[in-house]
Amino acid sequence: MRFVDTNVLLYAISRDPGESAKAERANEILEDGDLGLSVQVLQEFFVQATRSTRPDALPHEQAVALIESFLRFPAQEITPAVMTAALGTCERFGISYWDAAILEAARTLGCDVVLSEDLSDGESYDGMRVENPFR
Repeated sequence: MRFVDTNVLLYAISRDPGESAKAERANEILEDGDLGLSVQVLQEFFVQATRSTRPDALPHEQAVALIESFLRFPAQEITPAVMTAALGTCERFGISYWDAAILEAARTLGCDVVLSEDLSDGESYDGMRVENPFR
């Protein structure tokens, strides 16, 4: 199973002509049923998708409806165990807590790959491999 980071969800809704190839790729990824995500990813999606400074900001209701549709994929909660593991990953690899929480949520769900534009493509974090699907 592959884990999708927030940027995959955001590109899927982008109407920016400069991001059309990424939007197409993101929607192809979301058509795959073997995906996971986390509550953190869904929260980040909502905040960014409805941000008033976003040129193609979504109204609240549309963002909520999309989140409900994304719940067709397994969604890992940020539990105390996930948080504690993320704190260790943050320290060990020198990455942000939020990126570490993504990795640990993916690991907890049983994913072996994180699809993200934010982490280093090809990097392995204690066996959790990162792939940039937009390269």
